Amino acid sequence: MDAAPSDKENGLPPRALLLAMYRHMFATRRFEEVCLDFYRRGLIRGYLHSYIGEEAVAAGACAALRPDDYIASTHRGHGHCIAKGADLRFMMAEILGRETGYCRGRGGSMHIASADLHHLGANGIVGGGIPLATGAALGIRVRGGDQVVISFFSDGASNNGVFAESLNLAGVFRLPVIYLLENNFFAVSTPIECATGCCELAGRGPAYGVPGVCVDGNDAIAVWRETRRAVARARRGEGPSLIEARTFRWGGHHANDPGQYIDPERLAGWKKRDPLALLRRQIDDPQAVADVESRVEAELAAAIDFALDSPEPDLPSFLAAIEP
Repeated sequence: MDAAPSDKENGLPPRALLLAMYRHMFATRRFEEVCLDFYRRGLIRGYLHSYIGEEAVAAGACAALRPDDYIASTHRGHGHCIAKGADLRFMMAEILGRETGYCRGRGGSMHIASADLHHLGANGIVGGGIPLATGAALGIRVRGGDQVVISFFSDGASNNGVFAESLNLAGVFRLPVIYLLENNFFAVSTPIECATGCCELAGRGPAYGVPGVCVDGNDAIAVWRETRRAVARARRGEGPSLIEARTFRWGGHHANDPGQYIDPERLAGWKKRDPLALLRRQIDDPQAVADVESRVEAELAAAIDFALDSPEPDLPSFLAAIEP
């Protein structure tokens, strides 16, 4: 695994970037809360996987990217999309299955994608985004570009074959991809210690020539620092990195999962390290934080109105989109 970063690398992000990270985290938290309410009222169909408790990973990682860099997401992907710069109106419309959504209402919660955002898409297949991100990185290398790709995935996905295959390929060709493993210690309801013989997942990288590092996934600044290092390494042509971000979801695997397998004391301990509260303390400017929250609430209210007022896809156009 990589050595610890130097003192120079441990500097704080610029204040504007700190506030942008907080904006993305607060927007994700409130967006998820609204979606859970809508789901329980029957306005959202299918599965809904909440990112509450894990917001710092997406916000910190995406803050280290340029707009033309890429991400590949997961079924728990709302935070990734927001942190990559999504418009809350189009996100809400997509999740509600409306024609004005990012995928015209066809993708829903688990399949949001946006070419304009360089978002390669969320994925309902566990680990499905890992080879997609690796392929995108290979495309960048072939074209001679300097963009990078972040692949977000879970501890459960790290036990799938595509994880090993993708890291091996990326290591051989030194592809510009960062594998960001969001370790929340459960694959659905299976504890990590019941699914793998070694729970130090960052240590899997060096087997494929990929440096690995473990980071506090509830600390957006810590995630940003490590991602920034990995991005710089990739842009220099030095190849991929594996970042294991340890965090914890605040509920079951999806909206219908009561999460009874989660020890209440353990969950309470993680909630004491609320990633939003931690970043608020690091920013240390209550008025600036309040201003961010006020703007997000206004954006979210407008997004709800926009989505609810938007039409659902009509049947002829829907069928035309899926016909060969």
